[in-house]
Amino acid sequence: MAKKPRILVVDDEHTMRDFLTASMVGKYQVRTASDGKEAMELLRRQPADLVLSDVRMPGGDGLTLLAEIQQELADPPIVVMMTAFGTIKEAVEATKRGAVDYLTKPFGLDQLEHTLKRAFELRELRDENRSLRTSLKAHREQHGLLGNSQAMVQMREKIEMIADSRGTVLLQGESGTGKEVAARAIHMAGGRRNGPFIRINCAAIPETLLEGELFGHERGAFTGAVQARPGKFELADGGTLLLDEISEMPLSMQAKLLRVIQEREFMRLGARESTRCDVRIIATSNRHLKEEIRAGNFREDLFFRLNVIPLVIEPLRVRKDDIPLLVTHFVRLFCAENGKPVMQVSETALQGLLAHDWPGNVRQLQNVVERAVIMTTGADLDPRQLDLQDEMNHDTDGEQLSEDLTIREMEQELILRKLNRTGGNRTQAATELGISVRTLRNKLHLYQEQGVSIPG
Repeated sequence: MAKKPRILVVDDEHTMRDFLTASMVGKYQVRTASDGKEAMELLRRQPADLVLSDVRMPGGDGLTLLAEIQQELADPPIVVMMTAFGTIKEAVEATKRGAVDYLTKPFGLDQLEHTLKRAFELRELRDENRSLRTSLKAHREQHGLLGNSQAMVQMREKIEMIADSRGTVLLQGESGTGKEVAARAIHMAGGRRNGPFIRINCAAIPETLLEGELFGHERGAFTGAVQARPGKFELADGGTLLLDEISEMPLSMQAKLLRVIQEREFMRLGARESTRCDVRIIATSNRHLKEEIRAGNFREDLFFRLNVIPLVIEPLRVRKDDIPLLVTHFVRLFCAENGKPVMQVSETALQGLLAHDWPGNVRQLQNVVERAVIMTTGADLDPRQLDLQDEMNHDTDGEQLSEDLTIREMEQELILRKLNRTGGNRTQAATELGISVRTLRNKLHLYQEQGVSIPG
């Protein structure tokens, strides 16, 4: 036999409490309280599924009760407000603060039942979304890479094989393929799963600060070092250190990193003694390191140290069998995050996604699906929101680069527009431009010397 939903009626008028109890007692478990204070005492002892509360009560008003329910209770009930005509403004304010609906007195039994039915439907949706968010979070943490293609199946098999080893892993693949997700999967699959997972983006930190970020510093090591600070190696002790975009690391730092990998110890800036570390190193790169070696940008001996266990993540365009599963995953994820019922993906929408080459890989697909979920108002994902038009030759206003510009001027204009479009995010801008962050940084430095204003 299904359990009856639990309702707590809160009203200072005993006639209203008796009326509501008599109206609902056959279908619901009903308790009553005369004010907000008494209601909270009852809720602390025994939870409810729904609270039906008057707005104005001398012993504790409905807005205060709503705030206390949300702040104090781990699994708060949904709240429906009751209000007289003169206090509708306060009831509307209550819905803005989290109440799901309100009833205006006097109301009939049909109106009451309709409001309660809708409120419980909203509670069911809220609980479903909460459960979905929890399961999706666990799925991301425990399983990592999604996909049924042969490439993804083999990748998961390799991860299981190498997870418990101490060997350094080099993950290579285009931007957006999921290299960090794979790194986390390696960490979670092995014996270090209970240890820290520390990530550092080698492309995002200036060369002058990178050594301190990796190895830490002692107090007084440099001006402004008012206290000792551990670096990423020290923080990752007993766990995994992800060196993201290792190809952007300056050559001077590559030599110091090589020593740490070989000796399993490092020295803080300003320290006199080395510190031992037990760290599993995973490095990622979206550039071909062998080409970087030939260009003189990367040390060959460091490459051999990092390339103990090489893994390559294929781009999405060569594993399109994964797209349907990824789309389903992202739709459920973003529907849950935005409080929407899970949308259906039509065959038309899916075929449009399958036909695209996805130069930005899984990250681009994720962004497209998130935008479509947010913009869609119906129960089916709107194919019109899956806008995949190529905008690489246009700026944010849709204007093409002038043909009167020189090649150098066109390059500068394109870089500045891309940087402006990404909100000053140099890593993202460099990725979309197809150049390294180091190259972008050098060009921007040159522009600044010429008096050009840099976005961001």
